[in-house]
Amino acid sequence: MDRFYATGKRKTAIARVWIYPGSGEVIVNDKPYTEYFKDHIVAGDVIFAPFKVANLEGKFDVKCTVKGGGKSAQAEAIRHGIARALVAYSPELRPILKKAGFLTRDPRVKERKKYGLHGARRGQQYSKR
Repeated sequence: MDRFYATGKRKTAIARVWIYPGSGEVIVNDKPYTEYFKDHIVAGDVIFAPFKVANLEGKFDVKCTVKGGGKSAQAEAIRHGIARALVAYSPELRPILKKAGFLTRDPRVKERKKYGLHGARRGQQYSKR
C-alpha cells in the first residue's frame, strides 16, 4: 500500500500526517476528526482545504497524530502536513498548493515574557504622582 508521510507545523502544534488511497476518512489521534474537533466548528473546512484545491476530495484517507498548541493551530498543522504529503504523492501539485498558501509554515509564534515587564513588551504603568 502506498503511504505518503509529512510533518505539518503551526505555532507550537506539530502534526505527523500519513495519507493513503481511500474514501476520505480522517483519523486524528485515533479518533475520527469530527469527534476530536467536536468543539471547533471550522476544523473540517481547514483540514480538507488542500484536497479541495487539488481536486482530490474523497480520494485519500488521512491518519495523523497531533500534539501541542490549541485546536485551531492543530487543525492548521494538519492542513500543512496534508499539503506536504500531497506534494510527496504528486510533485505537479506543488504550484497549486503553494499559490493557495498551504505549503508555507506560518512562522508567527508567541513572544516570550521578558524580566522586569508584565508581558513580552508591556512595561509598568507610569505614575506622575
